Amino acid sequence: MDTQVADTLLGSLIDGRYRIRGRVARGGMATVYTATDERLERTVAVKIIHPTQAAETRARMAGFLERFTDEAKTIARLTHPNVVAVYDQGTHAGLPYLVMEYVRGRTLRDVLAERRRLHPDEALAIMEQMLAAIAAAHRAGLVHRDVKPENVLVAEAPTGGVANLVDSVVKVADFGLARAVEASAEDEPGNQLMATVAYVAPELVTDGRSDTRTDVYSAGIVLFEMLTGRVPYDGDRPVDVAWQHVDNDVPAPSTLVPGLPKALDDLVARATRRDPEARPTDAAVLLAEVQVARDDLGDQNTHTAVLRAVTDDAAPLNQPTMVVAAVRPTERPAWARLPEHKEQRPHRRRAGPESTGVGGRISALRARVLGDQRGRMGLLAAAVVLVLIAALTGWWFGVGRYTVAPELVSLSKAEAQAQATRGGFTLEYAEPRYDEKIPRDGVVAQSPASAARILKGGAITLTLSLGPDRFPMPDVVGKEFELAEADLVNAKLVVAKGTPRYDDNLPEGVVVDTNPKVGAEVKPGAKVTVILSKGKAPISVPNLVGKNVNEARTTLAQLGLVPVETYKDSPKPKDEVLGQSPADGAGVEKGAQVKLDVSKGPAPVVVPRVLDLPCQQAKQQLESQGFPVNVQFNPNGTVRFQNPGENSQVAPGTQITIGCL
Repeated sequence: MDTQVADTLLGSLIDGRYRIRGRVARGGMATVYTATDERLERTVAVKIIHPTQAAETRARMAGFLERFTDEAKTIARLTHPNVVAVYDQGTHAGLPYLVMEYVRGRTLRDVLAERRRLHPDEALAIMEQMLAAIAAAHRAGLVHRDVKPENVLVAEAPTGGVANLVDSVVKVADFGLARAVEASAEDEPGNQLMATVAYVAPELVTDGRSDTRTDVYSAGIVLFEMLTGRVPYDGDRPVDVAWQHVDNDVPAPSTLVPGLPKALDDLVARATRRDPEARPTDAAVLLAEVQVARDDLGDQNTHTAVLRAVTDDAAPLNQPTMVVAAVRPTERPAWARLPEHKEQRPHRRRAGPESTGVGGRISALRARVLGDQRGRMGLLAAAVVLVLIAALTGWWFGVGRYTVAPELVSLSKAEAQAQATRGGFTLEYAEPRYDEKIPRDGVVAQSPASAARILKGGAITLTLSLGPDRFPMPDVVGKEFELAEADLVNAKLVVAKGTPRYDDNLPEGVVVDTNPKVGAEVKPGAKVTVILSKGKAPISVPNLVGKNVNEARTTLAQLGLVPVETYKDSPKPKDEVLGQSPADGAGVEKGAQVKLDVSKGPAPVVVPRVLDLPCQQAKQQLESQGFPVNVQFNPNGTVRFQNPGENSQVAPGTQITIGCL
């Protein structure tokens, strides 16, 4: 099906001014069209938010349109030759749109799809212009948050096409759009990660916060991809890729493309440090490092031949190659350079009567001062005083008013406050964060870092620890595996399946148990083993309570079950089954054990002495203790013998025979 025909916006007039001519590209949040500005008669690009994206964004935050408008105004004021200019903004049929500069060319993603990887000189040339645009945004207080090849446009060069990437003009797009949509998602539970996971900075994954160093990290990943033809991490799910940025260091490009200069490895390593504090502070600092790298590579290769030719159709990416910078930074064509400020030279006036008079008076004054010894000494003293003042002023502003920041990391909050007070510093606090090693309210980080220069009496910003990130193990027992897995993944836990088991109450495929148990404390990234039910076991345990143990054994043997007997004292008859486990009706597998509690019979009792007692008194005493009595001979006589005899141990209810004479 032709998607151009199905697009209802083609040919429509937006805001009475922009006539939609064709569709350029469709992304995750918006679609880009070419349009004619009928008022100014120029070609522009129109980016319109998808209807579904707009509906979801409005549901998350009612102020989305206001943020979108504010961001459009901010980026419109950002004027730079490497930034895609924004001309206008508005809404069409309830959908926000931006009107931007139309750039003839391709995205960096298209270039990489065709070329696989770029020569180092081309990659650095593109990187310079990218960072120049991002640095301009950083100076204006903007953070891009979504630096990736799709947002980098490679425009056609005046020399023709984009074959020579060193001469191409690079423009960065989508500053305002990424930030406005991200701001609308900040208040939503489980704040979504806006940046593409292949380029996302670790702090966005762990803390959800971003600053200029976040853009530096993403730019470093883009440079890695331009040099190697691939991104550093891959995975089946976006969350797996995102957490690799947190857990692993980005590998050196030369490990994938042998022969790349070490300077490029160092450049990528500096930009992609996992700790934001270890990266260049913003794009301008990274731009300076890129320019130095280009100069160094150019100096090394000015008189060096290509060691191994590399072409777009060269061997596979894993074949060792070596590329030499072909174009020095100073050889950039004049049309691609930024305007330089020419030094203003003083205007020289022609000599005339007035100028001659002033010059004469100055010459005469100089002659009098230099011609007199006291004048020369005074001039020398004045010069010495000026030099001392300049030296003291320079020392004060350069060194004297500064000191070094104390080491506060790992101290408790109270200890840090005490040490800062002793040094005359004030403390400010950033948003706290979780830390596995430093206890709650301990100092995780400080800015400036320890031993860094700081104004005497200046402020030090501390980041306090929330302690280890722990939370109760979610209760997923009774849920189907897919729902349980989704809950555990949302809790940032790693799910594994254990050995399933039979369960009398839960159907097959439902979670019956977890390890760790429900409610136990776990940390993000912990492995959770989920035990699923196999349903009820095939054999039902019969009711054996009250039966003789021999009968119970026979019944269990017929079912293929194994009796395990435990004898206990009981008033019940000997060998009677008192209890069983599992209970009757429970499901078990063939060969399962069934525990039986079996009666030992009543405990024995002691026969009392009744010899020499009157027969009737002896009978009454024995019967009161539960013994049946058999009286022989004279019932009114005296007991002369008894059987069983006195102190004999017999079962309760045993008959006692007494003989009376």
